[in-house]
Amino acid sequence: MDFFTKIDISASEWPIDYNSHVAFFGSCFADNVSAQFAARKFKVLTNPFGTVYNPLSIAMQIKAIANGKKFGGPEVFQDMRSDCTESFAEKPSGTGFNAERCGAPWHCWDAHGSLSAATREECITKLDGAADQAREFLQKADVVFITLGTAFVYFLRKSGVAVSNCHRQNPNLFIRKMISVDHAAEALKSIVYDLQKIKCDWIASPGSHASLGVSVARNDEQREKHELHIVFTVSPLRHLSDGAHENTLSKSTLQLAIEKVMREIDTTPAESRNDKSKISSEPSTPCDDRTNNAANSSSPLVIPTVHYFPSYEIVMDELRDYRFYDSDMIHLSKIAENYIFERMAETYCTEETRENIHKVEKFMKSVNHRIVDAQAPAARNFAQKILAQAAELENQIAGLDLNEERQRFSNADI
Repeated sequence: MDFFTKIDISASEWPIDYNSHVAFFGSCFADNVSAQFAARKFKVLTNPFGTVYNPLSIAMQIKAIANGKKFGGPEVFQDMRSDCTESFAEKPSGTGFNAERCGAPWHCWDAHGSLSAATREECITKLDGAADQAREFLQKADVVFITLGTAFVYFLRKSGVAVSNCHRQNPNLFIRKMISVDHAAEALKSIVYDLQKIKCDWIASPGSHASLGVSVARNDEQREKHELHIVFTVSPLRHLSDGAHENTLSKSTLQLAIEKVMREIDTTPAESRNDKSKISSEPSTPCDDRTNNAANSSSPLVIPTVHYFPSYEIVMDELRDYRFYDSDMIHLSKIAENYIFERMAETYCTEETRENIHKVEKFMKSVNHRIVDAQAPAARNFAQKILAQAAELENQIAGLDLNEERQRFSNADI
C-alpha cells in the first residue's frame, strides 16, 4: 500500500547543465530555488529588481529590461512617510522647506527596497545597473523560470499603475484587487515575447572588430544559443494574509492564466509566433527580420517554448505535512526546498549532470569547512587539496566555474 502520492513529471527534452544560463523571476520561492542552483555553482540570475509576487509586476520588470529603459520617471520617488517630504504647495510660505535635505530615502515602485538609496541619482544608478546586468545575462539565457506568487496586485490610486513594492507608504495611495485570468494571461504573454525580444536583439546585434574597424553581425556564440525555454510555476507558499479562501482563488487564477498562455502559444502558427503585435497592441519588428537584416546573418528565428513545473502540486500532494514547513507554518523548510530541487534536477538534468551535481556538492562541503587557524600547516595543505580538486572538477565538468573558490584558497590567509 502506498502512503505517498507522487506527482508524475516527464523528463524535459531540453537539459540544464553547467553550460546553461538559468534565470529566475518572481516570489521568494524563486529566491529559494535559485539559491539551490547557485549553491551548486550553476550560472544563475535571480530577481535583478528584487522579489516580486504578481504577474503584472514581473512583466513590467522584464519589459523594462527588454526595452533598455532608463529609470528616472515618476516610478522613482522620495519616501513620503516623513512630514519633511510633503509637497511645497502644502507647506506655508517662508518655511524654508527643502525635501532634498530631509534625508528621506528614494525608492522605485517597480523594485524592491534593496535598490532604494539616499539620493535620487544613486537610486537611478542602481536601477539602471540592475537592468543592464539582467539584459546581459538574459541575452545568453537558456532557461527562465517565472514563479508566480499571487494574483492580488496593488495599483496606485491616482494613475492606476501596478506597483511591485509599496515601500510601506500610506495605504491610501493604493487600490488592491485580484486581477482576472485574462489580465494575468496578457501579462504572461508579454513576459514570453519580451524575453524573446531580448534574445533576438542580441543575436541580430552587430559586433565590432576593433582591429579592422568594421561592424559584423554576431555569428559565433549567439548562433548556438537560439533556444529559449520559459518555465512557469506557481509558488506553493500560501498568502494567508489575503485569507484562506482568497489565497485559493488567487492561486487558481494563476494556474488558469498559465494554462491559457500555454494553449494559445502552442497553437499559434510558427510563422507568426514571433510577431508580438498579434497578441499585444504594441508594435514590434519580427525577430527574423531584425536577424536577417544584420550583416552576414543567417540566424534562424528564436521561438521560445513555454512549460509548466508543478511545484505547487508537489508541496500540496507530496509534502502535505507541516513537518515540511518552517516555524511560521507558511514558508517551506530546508528539507522541502532540497526535495523540490531534487525533483527539478530529475526533470531538467540528465543522469550525467546529476552525477556532476553530487560531485560539486561534495566539493562545496569541503570548501565550506571552517578553518580555525589559517596559518597552520594542516590548513595550508587543505587549501592545496581544494585547489587541486577545483582544477580537476573544472576539467571534468564542462562549463563549471570555480574561480571564486580558487581565489579564496589561493589567498595566503585563506
